[in-house]
Amino acid sequence: MDRCLELALNGLGHVAPNPLVGAVVVCDDKIIGEGFHQQFGQAHAEVNAINNAKKFIEENKDAYALERSVLYVNLEPCSHHGKTPPCVDLIIQHKISKVVIGTIDPFAKVNGEGVMKLETAGIKVVQGIREEACKELNKRFFTFHLKKRPYIIIKYAQSKDGFIAAEERNTGSPYISNEYSLKVFHKWRSEEQAIMVGTNTAVTDNPSLTVRHWKGKNPIRVVTDRALKLDKNLSIFNQEAPTLVFNEIKNESSGHVDYIKIDFSKDAPQQMMNELYKKNIQSIIIEGGTKLLQSFIDKGLWDEARIFTGNKWLGDGVKAPVLEGKIISKETILDDELIVLKRI
Repeated sequence: MDRCLELALNGLGHVAPNPLVGAVVVCDDKIIGEGFHQQFGQAHAEVNAINNAKKFIEENKDAYALERSVLYVNLEPCSHHGKTPPCVDLIIQHKISKVVIGTIDPFAKVNGEGVMKLETAGIKVVQGIREEACKELNKRFFTFHLKKRPYIIIKYAQSKDGFIAAEERNTGSPYISNEYSLKVFHKWRSEEQAIMVGTNTAVTDNPSLTVRHWKGKNPIRVVTDRALKLDKNLSIFNQEAPTLVFNEIKNESSGHVDYIKIDFSKDAPQQMMNELYKKNIQSIIIEGGTKLLQSFIDKGLWDEARIFTGNKWLGDGVKAPVLEGKIISKETILDDELIVLKRI
C-alpha cells in the first residue's frame, strides 16, 4: 500500500478533478505490475497496473497468473462509466483473486459500490489498509466530495517582524523570501487547480499567477473585483490562463475570462467557494493580501496554511494575517523558514 501511495503522488497536478491513485499487482509474493493515474481522462491506475502485469506474465512464459494475484490500490476501484470504463469490470474480467483497498471512495457514484461488485463476483476484498495515509493523500478529493467545496490552502510570506509587504513597494526586491522559496511557490501552483488574490494585490503587485519559475500547468486564476474597476491590461487578464472574476455586477463570459456575480454583503468567501465547487475546482491557493486571507481565516474556511518567514526586517508595512493551527511540518530553505499548519 505504501508503494501505491508513492505511485499515486506522481499524478499530482495532472489528474484533478480525479483522485490520486496508484495500484500494484502481486503474484507469489512478487510485484508483477504497477501503475498510477497519469492524466485526467486517461487510463486509471488499476488499468495501467493490470496491463503491465499482463506484459510481465507474457515475458516470463506464464510463470505467473492474474487469477492468483492480489491487486493493491489506495482508493476503491470505480464502478461507474466516466471518462473511462469501470475498473471493477476489468478486475472481474481477469479473475484477480483478491483486492486490497486503502479507503472507500467518497464519490456518490462509487462509495462502496465498487467493493460490493467485486465481492458479488467472488473476489475477496480487504479494506482500510493505511486508511488515514490514503485519505491524506487525497485530501483535496475528500474535501471536495464531503464538504462540497475546494480544499483551501492559505499561503503567504512574511518578514521576521510580521509584515507581508513593505510600506513603500517600489524600492528593492518585491519578494520577502529567497529565490528557492519562490520556485517552491510556483511548484505549489502547478499542483493545485486554482489560485486567488484580492483586488488590492492585483493592482499593487500586478501578479500573473503563473508557474513561470516551474515546469507545469498554470492554475485557474481567481480575483475579487467587486465594482469591476480592475484595468484589463493587468497581467491577471492575459492569455496565459483562464481567469474568474468575482463581482457584484454581472455574470458573463468573455473569452478566457468568466465574471461571476455574488452578494459581497453575505458571507462572500463561502459564496465564492460554492461557485468554485459548481465549476468542479477541487483545490485553491489563497495568496493574498491580508484582507482576503483574513476573511477566509475568520470564517474558518481553510484547511492548510503554508507560511514562509524570510530573513528580512521591514519595520513597517502590511501586517501578516492572524491564524492558529496545528503545526504539521517545519523546514528551512536557505535562510527562509517554512511552516505548514492544519486547521484545528
